[in-house]
Amino acid sequence: MRIRLAAAIVVLATQSGLAVADVDKLSGAPLPPPARPERSSPIHDHFYILGAFYPPSISTNVRYDPTTGVPPGTLGTPVNAERDLGLPARMHQGRVEFMFRMRERHKLRAEYYESDRSASQVLANNITFGNQTFAAGQQVQTSINWRSFGLTYTYSLIHTDSIELGTGIGVFAVQAEAMGAIPATGQVQNESAAEPLPTLPVDFVWCISRRFSLNARGNYVKASLSGYSGSYTDLHADLQYRWNPYFSLGLGYTSMHISVSGDSSGFAGVVNMSFKGPEGFIRFSF
Repeated sequence: MRIRLAAAIVVLATQSGLAVADVDKLSGAPLPPPARPERSSPIHDHFYILGAFYPPSISTNVRYDPTTGVPPGTLGTPVNAERDLGLPARMHQGRVEFMFRMRERHKLRAEYYESDRSASQVLANNITFGNQTFAAGQQVQTSINWRSFGLTYTYSLIHTDSIELGTGIGVFAVQAEAMGAIPATGQVQNESAAEPLPTLPVDFVWCISRRFSLNARGNYVKASLSGYSGSYTDLHADLQYRWNPYFSLGLGYTSMHISVSGDSSGFAGVVNMSFKGPEGFIRFSF
C-alpha cells in the first residue's frame, strides 16, 4: 500500500511539473528553457553612440614651395602655425562616434571630428608661402579649418565573453582649408584639400570585470601616388566603467597624425599635423 502511494505521488509530481513547464502547443513536448540573457559589455553591444570632450594639443608644420618664377628646387619657408602665426595650440571641443554590430563578429564604426582655428599676428620674419612672400612686421590673418570622418569595418578574429580582437579595413576622409592674408598689402593665399584614404585597423577589447573594460584601437596607412606621399596614424585607448546596462563613463587618450609631401605643380611642399590629448566621454549602448 505504501509503495503504491509513493508511486502515485511521484506520478502526480511529474505531471504537475510538466503542466508548469512551457510545452509546444501542437506536439505537447516540453520547450527548451529560455536562453540566458546576453551579458552587458562592449563585446556584446549591438549599437553605441559616444560623445566625448576632447581638448587636444595641436601641432601644425607647413612648408609650401613656390612653383613659378623661381629656380627649380627653391623651397618655401618652414612654418609652425602655432608659434609663427599665433594659431591656438590647444582646442576644447567635442568628438562623436557610433558603432553598429552586424551579427556577432562584424562591426562598423563611424567617427567625426572638426577643428576651426584662426589668429592675427605680426610676422617676426619673412615667410615665403607658395608663390608669395609675406614680409616681416606685417599683420597676418590666418585660419585653418579641419574636418575628418572615419568609417571602419572590423571582423573579430577572437570573440569571447572577456576578449575581442579584430581587424578589417577603414576609410579616412579629411577636408582641410588654409588661408593667409595681409590686409595692408592685399596679399591672400588660399589652399584646400579633400582626400579619402584607405586604412588598416586593429580593434581590441578586454572586459576586466562586469563593470570595467579596457578598449584600444589603431588605424594606419602609408602610401605614395602621383607625386604625393603621406601617412596617417590614429591611436586610441580608454578605460570604461559600466554604470548600468545602457550607460558607460570613460577616460581615454587619442592621438592622430597626418603627414603629406608633394613635388608636383598642384602642391609642392610638406604638411605635418597632429592632434593628441586626453578625453572624457559618456557612452549609450544596447
